[in-house]
Amino acid sequence: MLTVLSVALMVVDARFTLLQPLRSQLGVIVEPVYWLGRLPLTLWEGATEELSSRSELAAENEKLKAEQLMMQRRLQKLATLTEQNVRLRELLNSAALVDDEVLATELIGIDPNPFTHRILIDKGEKDGVLLGQPVLDARGLMGQVVEVMPYTSRVLLLTDTTHSIPVQVNRNGLRAIASGTGNPERLELRHVADTADIKEGDLLVSSGLGQRFPAGYPVATVSEVVHDSGQPFAIVRAVPTAKLNRSRYMLLVFTDPRSPEQRATESAEAQEAADRQRQEQEASAAAETAGSSTVQEVEQ
Repeated sequence: MLTVLSVALMVVDARFTLLQPLRSQLGVIVEPVYWLGRLPLTLWEGATEELSSRSELAAENEKLKAEQLMMQRRLQKLATLTEQNVRLRELLNSAALVDDEVLATELIGIDPNPFTHRILIDKGEKDGVLLGQPVLDARGLMGQVVEVMPYTSRVLLLTDTTHSIPVQVNRNGLRAIASGTGNPERLELRHVADTADIKEGDLLVSSGLGQRFPAGYPVATVSEVVHDSGQPFAIVRAVPTAKLNRSRYMLLVFTDPRSPEQRATESAEAQEAADRQRQEQEASAAAETAGSSTVQEVEQ
């Protein structure tokens, strides 16, 4: 009976619209039942999505933190590279002002003995480094090579107590000897007459008289001049122009062993030879031109 009734209702609903209002009303009544039936599944999906979103956000947050740390590390490295680039540019600019041949080198070690001022550089005998070779940074002389090994060399700094260098005041040419004091920020000028024309702020440059350092390189700036009427010599202190305890990149200077007179003579001779060769080439070209003109006239 129920089966027949169900079939009859389906036929009537399919062919006629008589049951449409009743079906709409039943849909409204049944909707809460559907909602209650789907409620557990909806809650489960919502909870799963919420947990998944939180875990994804947490993972993304951790990833962003890691990336931020990496970027900060790169920024720190970039700052270091920028400073190194600036120092290397300064070094190259100083090399451009030097007439002698130079070789760039890098600091790789410091002598642990507090009573000596020596450093280790990464160039040695294989690179052509010589004993006694001058070393300078972007601002001035630092010292000289005192020990050469196959791949490294040891440099004695200007401020070592055993080191002295002949200098002259750039302003007036006054000569003196600058000696190390054991303080990386100070040199002293020995045996400077109390009446000598030297004052604070004077630039001291290498005089070249010791045949070790070439002339004209900045050495130090006078920081203090003490006159004592009871003493024949003034106390003169100076600050090295080179950053002895800061510079990482340096230049090894290959000085020209020839004297200024020899360099001038050889330069003049080379110039005369070049002029003579140019005159001969011009004369040869003129003779060839004249010969070709004569041949053309004869043919005509």
